[in-house]
Amino acid sequence: MHAIQIDPVILHLGALQIRWYGLMYVVAFVIGGHILKKLAQSGFLKIPENKVDSLLFWCLIGMLVGARTFYVFLYNWDHYSNFPMEMIAIWKGGLSFHGALVGIITAMFLFAKKWKLHFFHIADCIAVCGSQGLFFGRIGNFINHELYGRATDVPWGMIFSGGGPYPRHPSQLYEAIFEGLVLFLILLLVSKKTKYYGVVSGLFMGGYGFFRYVIEFFREPDVQLGYYLGGTTTMGQILCWLMILASVGIILYAYKIKIPTSKNSDLASALK
Repeated sequence: MHAIQIDPVILHLGALQIRWYGLMYVVAFVIGGHILKKLAQSGFLKIPENKVDSLLFWCLIGMLVGARTFYVFLYNWDHYSNFPMEMIAIWKGGLSFHGALVGIITAMFLFAKKWKLHFFHIADCIAVCGSQGLFFGRIGNFINHELYGRATDVPWGMIFSGGGPYPRHPSQLYEAIFEGLVLFLILLLVSKKTKYYGVVSGLFMGGYGFFRYVIEFFREPDVQLGYYLGGTTTMGQILCWLMILASVGIILYAYKIKIPTSKNSDLASALK
């Protein structure tokens, strides 16, 4: 049994706080920008290298708006309806991955339309960045003492502030490993085999949906939502099933339209 001793706040500057949670997102976007620039140099991402920062900015805005909107209105409206000024306090945590995904998809669609590209040209590259970003995001959740797991007696159980005196599954770390690192490696391996854009982004959605669905059995459900479908399923799991179904449709559509990837460039080789 281990108690988490890391202070979520790195530095206090008067009323301003610099938190590990926010820093993890900064790190994820810096690394994501580096990956996208390498993909642009290789020709896999079909935009000029100097437009990568613009793409990242569009995705950042889409992610924040979507993630916060879903969390406020779908996951915790009872609280925020009483404290509306807290809706913008994202530095305290409270972002929905599924909302972030909707926001980023919207941003990618608009960006692809502007540059007259197929959506899949952008989506496959962002999927790879997203998987590594999930790793850092979940580490931020861990340090922020949020989204912890259910009570457990396993030797690696941890005590989180706000989670009572009982050791709990560090489900944030489970998600960081599987939704982040493992999924990232799977996408790189698949990119070596597939010949068409869209397969990697479809697999990202399905892979995330599968890993998140399984880990939800170890994660404490949102107290304001609880369980659905007879007390067996969380809201996260319902959304994951939708993601898995969507991923099947995306992959089938990718093989139907058959947009070929660059002949001499796959994601794995481009990132070397």
